[in-house]
Amino acid sequence: MKESSTSDDRSVGRQPGVNPDDARGPLTIDQLLRESRIGLKRVHASDLERERAAGALVVDTRPIGQRDRDGDLPGAVVIDRNVLEWRLDPSSPHRLPIADDFGRRIVIVCNEGYSSSLAARTLQRLGLTQATDLIGGFQAWAALGKNCSKRE
Repeated sequence: MKESSTSDDRSVGRQPGVNPDDARGPLTIDQLLRESRIGLKRVHASDLERERAAGALVVDTRPIGQRDRDGDLPGAVVIDRNVLEWRLDPSSPHRLPIADDFGRRIVIVCNEGYSSSLAARTLQRLGLTQATDLIGGFQAWAALGKNCSKRE
């Protein structure tokens, strides 16, 4: 088989833009979200501190505007969503030094627990098998009355 010269896909024999996972056709965002959550051992807000204390890497992907408005998540590493995979993939030359173990527990936190599910599933597909997310996101954590550092 010949590799396509018009695609960034380095897999031999694949057609450009065709994903074998899309055999059923396009999904709605709700379907994609449900599918992404299959296999995620999602974390409840009340368990986030215990996860972090046990060695999980907690990653806050909320945009700067939300962090300015609502405060920072203590103990979390902030990684912009648009570079998340590059920063956490242990095989990436652009990874953070803390991203050195495919088996490390990673808990992704977004604002309300939606985009974090999609991101965690993508990380799992990269081989980070223990990636998951926080149910309800930062807002669920804040609703527990947790102290966050607000920015001035």
